Amino acid sequence: MSDDMQLNEAHIADYWDPDEDGAVVCRLCPHHCHIDEGETGSCGVRENRNGALVAMGYGQVSSVALDPIEKKPLYLFHPGKRILSVGGFGCNFHCQFCQNYEISAEFKLRHQSARIMTPIDLVMLAKQATHEGNIGLAYTYNEPLTGYEFMRDTAKLARDFGLCNAIVTNGYIEKKPLEDLLPLIDAMNIDLKSFSDVFYKRIGGDLETVKNTIMLAREYCHVEVTTLVIPGENEESVEQAAEWLASMDPEIPMHISRFFPQYRYADRMPTPRETIHRLSKLAKNHLKNVFAGNM
Repeated sequence: MSDDMQLNEAHIADYWDPDEDGAVVCRLCPHHCHIDEGETGSCGVRENRNGALVAMGYGQVSSVALDPIEKKPLYLFHPGKRILSVGGFGCNFHCQFCQNYEISAEFKLRHQSARIMTPIDLVMLAKQATHEGNIGLAYTYNEPLTGYEFMRDTAKLARDFGLCNAIVTNGYIEKKPLEDLLPLIDAMNIDLKSFSDVFYKRIGGDLETVKNTIMLAREYCHVEVTTLVIPGENEESVEQAAEWLASMDPEIPMHISRFFPQYRYADRMPTPRETIHRLSKLAKNHLKNVFAGNM
């Protein structure tokens, strides 16, 4: 761990504007959070300190694991290989069904005991794992785009060392920061949580932004899409999503995954396997590569 990481909490963020009375406006995602002194934005990890927006999670790592690439899930990007998966803290959505809520939503105390790592620490760890089949780094587990600056700096170094960069994301980001990041990225798995804007508004986002992210990302890198099917919530929009994806390219991989009780939906039932099979068949009417996950 480098001594300069003691300054990680003062790492000035990108994509923000000063506002009146010492407030700032974050421009990383469409929330455009207006953040007063000492407060954080919706993601919980971008804070106004003395009139500047600070990426307070810079270098704070919640999880590191060498995973099969298929676990991301990325089935058609270097299948059979492994990738060093790295998580941080925070998320700019507020899903009641979050599968990683400990680091995405309820993380205020946890991040204080985070593992502190520099970009070069992570890249060297990934490089050392190449003899185990590792191809690079995957930014995942929480919403990695909320830790944009640390991910970008790490991705730059990873590219210099001949490693791949993959992102697992909800896709909720403004166009400019996305365009700035994409030249460094080799693959993305993007959540398409529903094809209903009503659903997206409930979790704190909008469908159009996520669609735009998918369309733009495909111009730069390999893209796969995941829909987590929640009983009684979003089943009916799965075929619509598949039809829209096929209108761009019928070979885009789509993963249809089971929900398991978690967080504030802990009293719900898991998605029946029969539902996943039925929706996968409907999606295959439009797409060539449909995968039923978590079966």
